[in-house]
Amino acid sequence: MIGMARERRLAEIFVEVADSLVEDFDVIDLLHRLSTRCVELLDVSAAGILLADAHGELQIIAASDEHTRLLELFALQHDQGPCVECYRTGAARTNIDLTRAEGTAGWARFAAQARETGYVSTHAIPLRLRNRVVGALNLFQTTRQRLGDDDIALAQALADVATIAILQQRTLEQSHVENSQLENALTSRVLVEQVKGVLAERWNTSVDDAFAAFRAYARARHLRLSDLALRIISGDFDTASIPAPARSGDHDG
Repeated sequence: MIGMARERRLAEIFVEVADSLVEDFDVIDLLHRLSTRCVELLDVSAAGILLADAHGELQIIAASDEHTRLLELFALQHDQGPCVECYRTGAARTNIDLTRAEGTAGWARFAAQARETGYVSTHAIPLRLRNRVVGALNLFQTTRQRLGDDDIALAQALADVATIAILQQRTLEQSHVENSQLENALTSRVLVEQVKGVLAERWNTSVDDAFAAFRAYARARHLRLSDLALRIISGDFDTASIPAPARSGDHDG
Protein backbone atom coordinates (compact mmCIF):
# COMPACT_ATOMS: atom_id res chain seq x y z
CA MET A 1 0.00 0.00 0.00
CA ILE A 2 2.76 2.43 1.00
CA GLY A 3 4.82 1.38 -2.01
CA MET A 4 1.91 1.99 -4.38
CA ALA A 5 1.27 5.46 -2.95
CA ARG A 6 4.94 6.33 -3.34
CA GLU A 7 4.97 5.09 -6.93
CA ARG A 8 1.90 7.18 -7.71
CA ARG A 9 3.49 10.29 -6.19
CA LEU A 10 6.70 9.62 -8.09
CA ALA A 11 4.81 9.30 -11.36
CA GLU A 12 3.03 12.59 -10.67
CA ILE A 13 6.21 14.59 -10.11
CA PHE A 14 7.86 13.21 -13.24
CA VAL A 15 4.75 14.05 -15.26
CA GLU A 16 4.80 17.58 -13.83
CA VAL A 17 8.43 18.02 -14.81
CA ALA A 18 7.85 16.50 -18.26
CA ASP A 19 4.97 18.94 -18.84
CA SER A 20 7.24 21.83 -17.95
CA LEU A 21 9.62 20.89 -20.76
CA VAL A 22 7.03 21.49 -23.46
CA GLU A 23 4.92 24.28 -21.98
CA ASP A 24 5.49 27.71 -20.50
CA PHE A 25 5.76 26.86 -16.82
CA ASP A 26 6.08 28.47 -13.41
CA VAL A 27 9.55 27.48 -12.20
CA ILE A 28 8.93 28.78 -8.66
CA ASP A 29 5.83 26.64 -8.24
CA LEU A 30 7.56 23.62 -9.80
CA LEU A 31 10.49 23.81 -7.36
CA HIS A 32 8.22 24.32 -4.37
CA ARG A 33 6.28 21.23 -5.44
CA LEU A 34 9.54 19.37 -5.85
CA SER A 35 10.68 20.25 -2.33
CA THR A 36 7.32 19.12 -0.94
CA ARG A 37 7.40 15.89 -2.93
CA CYS A 38 10.94 15.14 -1.71
CA VAL A 39 9.59 15.20 1.84
CA GLU A 40 6.77 12.83 0.87
CA LEU A 41 8.76 10.42 -1.30
CA LEU A 42 11.99 10.19 0.68
CA ASP A 43 10.51 10.27 4.20
CA VAL A 44 12.66 13.25 5.19
CA SER A 45 11.52 16.11 7.40
CA ALA A 46 12.24 19.05 5.10
CA ALA A 47 13.83 20.09 1.83
CA GLY A 48 15.33 23.26 0.40
CA ILE A 49 16.56 24.19 -3.08
CA LEU A 50 19.32 26.68 -3.87
CA LEU A 51 20.04 28.07 -7.35
CA ALA A 52 23.05 30.01 -8.56
CA ASP A 53 22.47 33.38 -10.19
CA ALA A 54 24.32 34.69 -13.26
CA HIS A 55 27.32 35.56 -11.06
CA GLY A 56 27.54 32.09 -9.50
CA GLU A 57 26.11 33.25 -6.18
CA LEU A 58 23.66 30.87 -4.53
CA GLN A 59 20.14 32.04 -3.70
CA ILE A 60 17.35 30.21 -1.87
CA ILE A 61 14.63 29.49 -4.43
CA ALA A 62 12.28 27.09 -2.64
CA ALA A 63 11.77 25.26 0.65
CA SER A 64 9.21 22.88 2.05
CA ASP A 65 8.63 25.16 5.06
CA GLU A 66 9.64 28.51 6.51
CA HIS A 67 12.03 27.09 9.15
CA THR A 68 14.06 25.42 6.40
CA ARG A 69 14.07 28.56 4.28
CA LEU A 70 15.52 30.54 7.17
CA LEU A 71 18.13 27.83 7.79
CA GLU A 72 19.17 27.95 4.14
CA LEU A 73 19.41 31.75 4.35
CA PHE A 74 21.69 31.31 7.35
CA ALA A 75 23.90 29.00 5.27
CA LEU A 76 24.15 31.57 2.48
CA GLN A 77 24.78 34.49 4.83
CA HIS A 78 27.66 32.59 6.46
CA ASP A 79 28.80 30.95 3.20
CA GLN A 80 28.90 27.49 4.73
CA GLY A 81 26.98 24.25 4.92
CA PRO A 82 26.51 21.07 2.89
CA CYS A 83 24.53 22.77 0.10
CA VAL A 84 27.21 25.42 -0.44
CA GLU A 85 29.91 22.72 -0.47
CA CYS A 86 27.83 20.50 -2.77
CA TYR A 87 27.34 23.30 -5.30
CA ARG A 88 31.06 24.09 -5.38
CA THR A 89 32.23 20.49 -5.72
CA GLY A 90 29.34 19.09 -7.74
CA ALA A 91 29.40 16.02 -5.47
CA ALA A 92 26.60 14.74 -3.27
CA ARG A 93 27.05 14.60 0.51
CA THR A 94 24.64 12.19 2.19
CA ASN A 95 23.83 10.94 5.69
CA ILE A 96 25.73 13.75 7.38
CA ASP A 97 25.42 13.52 11.17
CA LEU A 98 24.92 17.11 12.36
CA THR A 99 25.71 16.11 15.94
CA ARG A 100 29.28 14.94 15.18
CA ALA A 101 32.04 17.49 14.70
CA GLU A 102 34.03 15.30 12.29
CA GLY A 103 31.14 15.20 9.84
CA THR A 104 30.60 18.95 9.78
CA ALA A 105 34.16 20.27 9.52
CA GLY A 106 34.22 23.75 8.03
CA TRP A 107 30.62 24.61 8.83
CA ALA A 108 30.17 24.20 12.57
CA ARG A 109 27.96 27.32 12.82
CA PHE A 110 25.55 25.93 10.23
CA ALA A 111 25.45 22.57 12.03
CA ALA A 112 24.64 24.30 15.32
CA GLN A 113 21.88 26.33 13.67
CA ALA A 114 20.46 23.20 12.03
CA ARG A 115 20.41 21.36 15.37
CA GLU A 116 18.64 24.34 16.93
CA THR A 117 16.02 24.06 14.18
CA GLY A 118 15.55 20.41 15.16
CA TYR A 119 17.54 18.57 12.50
CA VAL A 120 20.08 15.86 13.33
CA SER A 121 21.08 14.74 9.84
CA THR A 122 21.21 16.23 6.36
CA HIS A 123 21.93 15.40 2.72
CA ALA A 124 23.05 17.66 -0.15
CA ILE A 125 22.34 16.67 -3.76
CA PRO A 126 23.69 18.68 -6.73
CA LEU A 127 21.35 20.16 -9.32
CA ARG A 128 23.40 19.21 -12.34
CA LEU A 129 23.27 18.33 -16.00
CA ARG A 130 26.32 16.58 -17.37
CA ASN A 131 29.22 18.65 -15.97
CA ARG A 132 27.16 21.73 -15.20
CA VAL A 133 25.99 22.44 -11.65
CA VAL A 134 23.36 25.15 -11.19
CA GLY A 135 22.43 24.63 -7.55
CA ALA A 136 21.76 22.07 -4.85
CA LEU A 137 18.93 20.23 -3.12
CA ASN A 138 19.23 19.99 0.68
CA LEU A 139 17.31 17.36 2.65
CA PHE A 140 16.93 17.41 6.43
CA GLN A 141 15.85 14.81 8.99
CA THR A 142 14.79 15.13 12.60
CA THR A 143 15.65 11.45 13.21
CA ARG A 144 18.85 9.47 12.75
CA GLN A 145 17.32 7.13 10.19
CA ARG A 146 19.75 6.78 7.27
CA LEU A 147 18.78 7.27 3.66
CA GLY A 148 19.48 4.11 1.69
CA ASP A 149 21.13 3.92 -1.72
CA ASP A 150 17.77 3.70 -3.51
CA ASP A 151 16.46 6.84 -1.81
CA ILE A 152 19.66 8.74 -2.57
CA ALA A 153 19.46 7.66 -6.22
CA LEU A 154 15.85 8.86 -6.34
CA ALA A 155 16.79 12.21 -4.78
CA GLN A 156 19.49 12.65 -7.42
CA ALA A 157 17.05 11.69 -10.20
CA LEU A 158 14.55 14.30 -8.98
CA ALA A 159 17.31 16.89 -8.81
CA ASP A 160 18.49 15.99 -12.32
CA VAL A 161 15.09 16.28 -13.96
CA ALA A 162 14.44 19.53 -12.11
CA THR A 163 17.69 20.87 -13.53
CA ILE A 164 16.57 19.97 -17.04
CA ALA A 165 13.30 21.76 -16.41
CA ILE A 166 15.08 24.87 -15.16
CA LEU A 167 17.48 25.11 -18.06
CA GLN A 168 15.06 23.78 -20.68
CA GLN A 169 16.96 21.44 -22.90
CA ARG A 170 16.35 23.30 -26.13
CA THR A 171 18.32 26.32 -24.89
CA LEU A 172 21.22 24.64 -23.08
CA GLU A 173 23.78 25.90 -25.56
CA GLN A 174 22.61 29.51 -25.29
CA SER A 175 24.22 30.80 -22.13
CA HIS A 176 22.50 34.18 -22.27
CA VAL A 177 19.10 32.47 -22.41
CA GLU A 178 20.05 30.16 -19.57
CA ASN A 179 21.18 33.06 -17.39
CA SER A 180 18.00 34.93 -18.22
CA GLN A 181 15.87 31.98 -17.10
CA LEU A 182 17.73 31.68 -13.82
CA GLU A 183 17.61 35.43 -13.22
CA ASN A 184 13.87 35.51 -13.89
CA ALA A 185 13.39 32.67 -11.43
CA LEU A 186 15.40 34.47 -8.75
CA THR A 187 13.60 37.77 -9.35
CA SER A 188 10.25 35.99 -9.13
CA ARG A 189 11.31 34.37 -5.87
CA VAL A 190 11.91 37.82 -4.31
CA LEU A 191 8.39 38.96 -5.26
CA VAL A 192 6.84 35.79 -3.87
CA GLU A 193 8.75 36.12 -0.58
CA GLN A 194 7.50 39.70 -0.21
CA VAL A 195 3.89 38.65 -0.77
CA LYS A 196 4.20 35.77 1.73
CA GLY A 197 5.13 38.30 4.39
CA VAL A 198 2.43 40.77 3.37
CA LEU A 199 -0.32 38.14 3.46
CA ALA A 200 0.88 36.58 6.71
CA GLU A 201 0.76 39.98 8.41
CA ARG A 202 -2.59 40.88 6.84
CA TRP A 203 -4.20 37.62 7.89
CA ASN A 204 -2.31 37.33 11.18
CA THR A 205 -1.25 33.80 10.24
CA SER A 206 1.98 31.88 9.66
CA VAL A 207 4.08 32.46 6.55
CA ASP A 208 3.62 28.81 5.56
CA ASP A 209 -0.20 29.04 5.78
CA ALA A 210 -0.22 32.34 3.90
CA PHE A 211 1.89 30.87 1.13
CA ALA A 212 -0.33 27.77 0.89
CA ALA A 213 -3.43 29.96 0.44
CA PHE A 214 -1.65 32.16 -2.10
CA ARG A 215 -0.46 29.14 -4.12
CA ALA A 216 -3.87 27.46 -4.00
CA TYR A 217 -5.56 30.60 -5.35
CA ALA A 218 -3.00 31.04 -8.13
CA ARG A 219 -3.02 27.41 -9.22
CA ALA A 220 -6.82 27.16 -9.25
CA ARG A 221 -6.87 30.08 -11.69
CA HIS A 222 -3.78 29.04 -13.69
CA LEU A 223 -1.89 32.16 -12.65
CA ARG A 224 1.88 32.36 -12.32
CA LEU A 225 2.93 32.92 -8.71
CA SER A 226 5.27 35.71 -9.81
CA ASP A 227 2.58 37.47 -11.89
CA LEU A 228 0.07 37.40 -9.05
CA ALA A 229 2.76 38.49 -6.59
CA LEU A 230 3.67 41.47 -8.80
CA ARG A 231 0.03 42.55 -9.00
CA ILE A 232 -0.30 42.37 -5.20
CA ILE A 233 2.93 44.30 -4.57
CA SER A 234 1.98 46.98 -7.10
CA GLY A 235 -1.47 47.38 -5.53
CA ASP A 236 -3.20 46.15 -8.68
CA PHE A 237 -4.94 43.24 -6.95
CA ASP A 238 -7.32 43.10 -4.00
CA THR A 239 -6.06 40.38 -1.68
CA ALA A 240 -9.54 40.12 -0.19
CA SER A 241 -10.27 37.94 -3.24
CA ILE A 242 -7.98 35.25 -1.80
CA PRO A 243 -9.67 33.08 0.84
CA ALA A 244 -7.75 33.58 4.07
CA PRO A 245 -6.45 30.40 5.72
CA ALA A 246 -8.29 29.21 8.82
CA ARG A 247 -6.38 30.01 11.99
CA SER A 248 -6.08 27.55 14.84
CA GLY A 249 -8.80 28.29 17.31
CA ASP A 250 -11.15 29.67 14.66
CA HIS A 251 -14.60 28.07 14.54
CA ASP A 252 -17.32 28.47 11.94
CA GLY A 253 -20.50 29.44 13.58
